[in-house]
Amino acid sequence: MSIFDRVTVRSGGNAEKYALRQKLFGTEDVLPMWVADMDIETPLCVRTAVMKRAEHPVYGYEEMPRSAFEAQCTWMATRHGVTMAPEELFFSHSVVASISAAIAAFTDPGDEVVVQPPIYPPFVSTVRHRGRRVLSNPLRQDEEGIYRFDLEGLEQQITPKTKLLLLCSPHNPVGRVWECTELEALAEICLRHGITVFADEIHSDLVFAGHKHTPFVSLGEAVRRITVTAIGPGKTFNVAGLAVSTVAITDTALRERFKAVYDTIHFAQGTVFGHAGFEAAYREGAAWLEALLGHLQGNIDRLADLTARFETIAFRPPEGTYLAWLDCRRMGFESDKALREFFIREARLGLSPGISFGREGSGFMRLNFAVPTPTMDEALYRLEGALQRL
Repeated sequence: MSIFDRVTVRSGGNAEKYALRQKLFGTEDVLPMWVADMDIETPLCVRTAVMKRAEHPVYGYEEMPRSAFEAQCTWMATRHGVTMAPEELFFSHSVVASISAAIAAFTDPGDEVVVQPPIYPPFVSTVRHRGRRVLSNPLRQDEEGIYRFDLEGLEQQITPKTKLLLLCSPHNPVGRVWECTELEALAEICLRHGITVFADEIHSDLVFAGHKHTPFVSLGEAVRRITVTAIGPGKTFNVAGLAVSTVAITDTALRERFKAVYDTIHFAQGTVFGHAGFEAAYREGAAWLEALLGHLQGNIDRLADLTARFETIAFRPPEGTYLAWLDCRRMGFESDKALREFFIREARLGLSPGISFGREGSGFMRLNFAVPTPTMDEALYRLEGALQRL
């Protein structure tokens, strides 16, 4: 049996996706497809490395090994064609923590930080927690329903206090894998206005056929000098629980500014198991990832087939990530609360409400399809039944 056909029980423990069902949805009787981790087994190479490290009788402080950084640099060069050096990388336990440090490093209280909703909620909340102003530059859908940057709107909004732009690439929740020309146009604006770019590229390995991820830092020497990149194995290899990622800053001056804040926060160097899993994933996980992408594409196709049979949900397959952005505006619900209740009570699915990603997400729901085949079977069965009864 393939790992993609095997259901691993996560309920009854501390798995966030399951443990918070009662709190978030008011019932345990939902299939949780909200938080962005997989219900698919972590690669064997990672589990083997972690278990081997666990055999050592001492779990004391350790430094992130250079060999782990080197493995990631090799991965980035091989898979994405971008050159990074271990000396240019910082350990971080999470992308959100990295965003917070970048806001402190590259802006002052009262400065403006650009976000592009609908967007992962901590992009907004972290800006506010740091005492900065959110400059909202919403994405726009073209006539085909494809989300695009609103570059004209951005130009009109920028002020002398606009210092940082938070780029989500590939984009969570809408699933866009930005084309090189789109990123170049965004970069030109940021260069002209002296705006630093924090590129959250944590989903960069989860890109489907016909699309190609372009690292923002790869757009040329001038862009390299304004780019901070967040990358890591958490989404790619389902190791979010190891709490390990990196911040890559190839420009010396930018890196020194970030380090000045980084050193005050005491990020430390992570866990002994995180180090082992991180290195194993980047050294040995490529074949597993290719198999995963094929499985995820199958889940996308099946969800697309179902929604195509109903006029009530519009679904444009994502170009990247394992998150489906369901347009439910034709379902006729009077509020986002009513829409959410339909999915909980009728479909018995625990999804992320689109409104949580900003008002631009009103009428949408986000579904995580990184699940084994039997789980996807059950989700589609529940959704189809609910839509038939609507």
